[in-house]
Amino acid sequence: MSNLVVVTFEDESTAFEMRAELAKMQKEYLIEMEDAVVVTKDDKGKAKLHQAVNLTAAGAVGGGFWGMLIGFIFLNPLIGMAAGAAGGAISGAMADIGIDDKTMKEMAESFKPGGSALFVLVRKSTPDKVLERLAAFAGKGKVIQTSLTKDREDALREVLEKAQI
Repeated sequence: MSNLVVVTFEDESTAFEMRAELAKMQKEYLIEMEDAVVVTKDDKGKAKLHQAVNLTAAGAVGGGFWGMLIGFIFLNPLIGMAAGAAGGAISGAMADIGIDDKTMKEMAESFKPGGSALFVLVRKSTPDKVLERLAAFAGKGKVIQTSLTKDREDALREVLEKAQI
């Protein structure tokens, strides 16, 4: 079962920095994320989602491959690749994996313009090592929602919400 963690920040850049750090930890097998989305809110109050994976592009690449393969079978690989890429892009754009977009946009209404939030869906982790690496973000974020156990949520809050000395 995955756990959702939502952390807000006063600026836009810190959420992207934390997502990059989590991605590094994922490559080191310290954390396994199902989804990680940064939500920013511009000065006009409009929320924008910054997905970690561009599903439209991924769908186009996959569709292009299968279309080309089918095109080779019917001796017209270019038309097959174009049709496959178009179909893959459409299906990728319509797919929604991980955290629900509507939920993220609704939560974005609660933070002020110029701010951001990081929504992370964690499949599994090594909590002590992850918290140690997140210490660089001490005092920069505020945990607003989690589905972690009480002890783990308290540990995360302590790391992220304490002011640096």
